Formats: sequence, C-alpha cells, structure tokens
Amino acid sequence: MNAPAVVWRHTLHADRDSDPTAILVVESDGVLGESIVEQLGADGYHAKLARTAEHARTLAAQRMPKLVVIGDLDTPRDALVLLGEIRDSDRESAPWTRELPVIVVSSGGQELDMLRAFEAGADDFLPRPARYLELRARLRAVLRRSESISGEEPCLQVGPLAIDVQAHTATLHGQRLDLRRLEYELLVALASVPDRVFGKQELLSLVWGYRSCAATRTVDSHASRLRRKLVGADDHPPGRWVINVWGVGYRLK
Repeated sequence: MNAPAVVWRHTLHADRDSDPTAILVVESDGVLGESIVEQLGADGYHAKLARTAEHARTLAAQRMPKLVVIGDLDTPRDALVLLGEIRDSDRESAPWTRELPVIVVSSGGQELDMLRAFEAGADDFLPRPARYLELRARLRAVLRRSESISGEEPCLQVGPLAIDVQAHTATLHGQRLDLRRLEYELLVALASVPDRVFGKQELLSLVWGYRSCAATRTVDSHASRLRRKLVGADDHPPGRWVINVWGVGYRLK
C-alpha cells in the first residue's frame, strides 16, 4: 500500500514545473470537455480532460498543470469540494499545490454561485455556457497574474511581517501563515505599499483581474479572513492588520 504513494510523490516533484502550457480541464460532460481541450490545443496549450475528480488527481500526479479549469461534475458541490481540496492541499501528500490557479465554470450563474466559488478559492469564475474566447482570455489573464506575482522582488518586509514572494510564503514574528492563494495575493498587493489605501475596485483589478462592481463583496470577505489570520498570529497586540478605510478600501497597517 505504501509503494504507490512513494512513486506518486516522486512523479509530482519531478514533473510539476515541466510544462508551462499544461492545462487540466475537469468536466463531466465529455463532449464539452473535449471541445475545450481541442480548442486549447489549437491555441498551443497542452490540455488534458478529466471526467471525474479522481481522474483529475491521477492526471495531476503525473504532470502538475499550470492551471485547472473546473466545470460541472456529478453535482455542483463536487466542483467546490475539488477546489477546496486544492486550496487545502499538502504538497507532500497530494497531487496539487495550494497556489495552483483555478478557474470555475459553473452552470449556476447567480451572484451567490460566483461568491461561493471565490470564497472557496477560485481565481476566476464564468457562468455556463462559457464562450471559448472569453475562457481563453481569462485563462491567459490568470496565468499572467500568477507569473507576475512569482516575478516580484524576492522578499517583502513590513515590520514583523515577511513575505517570500518566490516561495509563496508569509510569516509573522517568524510564524508561518496558512493562507489560501487569493488571501496571499491580497496580502502581497497590500504589502507592496503598506501605508497606502487601495480601493476595492483597484484590488479587484490587481488580485482578481476584475473591473466590475458586482464582486466587491469578495474583497471584503477575503480581507476579513486575512485580517483574522494576521491578528491571530500577532504576538504583540493590539497591532492591527488589514485596515478597512470606510468608503474607500484597505491598507495593510
């Protein structure tokens, strides 16, 4: 029982960064999934289709994708469960990294469905039926944001807060913070100029790539969770983090 796990982890570390165009599409509708994979292939991406969450894990263990597109699975909740698994994953015991960019394409097109996807850690959200050209544009935008963050200065320091941008880690008073991808990206954006107030629309553009007012509540919810994690790890209260400037936006401290 232990041998396959050892081989699985070895494969993960050997191939996880081998293909910068690797895209994993998770979609139970085989016709739709194959169509997306074929069109991505025509645009130069090495896309693979997984019809189930288990199949997605197997393919990710063989080659770590640069981005995952999660469509409809057996139930709408299954897609969020898979997303949550990616965001909560431990690199040593799972085929994912928690920083892996994810786009959710859901048959639930209401604002609540979008908010649930962002709350679970989605980098972007499209309602079905999603036009391929829009999906491709958003996919490219998410990949650009991911690459730009990894290309920033190697370390950001704000008092006792240290962010290792290359390693995608953050520590406060030497204690590592357990941050989801978008919480981490929000922290990087705020820490880039810690005394500056960032407007919500600006943060939507910087972190989420959106310019629509419809999703501003997701900024509030991510900021609230990030604040709780920072305050919980602060050894020297009453220092506050992620300050809400009423009617404007947020600053770090």
